Amino acid sequence: MTVADELAALRSRTDTISPRELDALWARLEPARIDDLVGYRWRGFSFDTGHRTHTLLGRARWYGKQFAAAHDVQPLMCRDANGELYSDVETGRGEASLWEVRFRGEVTATMVYDGMPVFDHFKKADDDTLVGVMNGKGGLVFDAGEHYWFGLERDIVL
Repeated sequence: MTVADELAALRSRTDTISPRELDALWARLEPARIDDLVGYRWRGFSFDTGHRTHTLLGRARWYGKQFAAAHDVQPLMCRDANGELYSDVETGRGEASLWEVRFRGEVTATMVYDGMPVFDHFKKADDDTLVGVMNGKGGLVFDAGEHYWFGLERDIVL
C-alpha cells in the first residue's frame, strides 16, 4: 500500500485509530522543511485516536493553520459563529513560529507555540499534505500517554 493509500484509508475511518498505526505511517514519511509550510494557509484534519485534543479542536471549530513567515504563524485558525476565519489566540495562548527541531531521530519543520510548551512536528505525505504530531509537556499534549495526531492540506497561497 502506498503512503497516499494508507493516509486516505486512515482519514476515511470512523472508528478510533490506534496511535501505533500513525506511528507506522510517520516512520514512512519524509520530514517537512520550513519552506514547505511558509506562504500558505493549510486546512486541518484530525485523526480520532480518542485524544481529548480531537474533541477540543472540534468545539473550537478549528479550520487549520496559517504560516505567513517562519516567525508569523497562526496555529489555531478557527471559524467564528458567522463562519469567518480568525486566529484563536485565546485558546492557543498566542501564536507560534517555525523551527527545525529533532524529533524521533529526524529534523522536521516544527511549530513552536508562543504561550505553551507545545511543539507540532510535520512530515510530508506529498507536496500538498502534511501529517503532524503534537509534542511537549502536559495534558493537552499527552492523553493517556499518547500524542495528538492531525494533518494539514495546502489551502491557499498567502
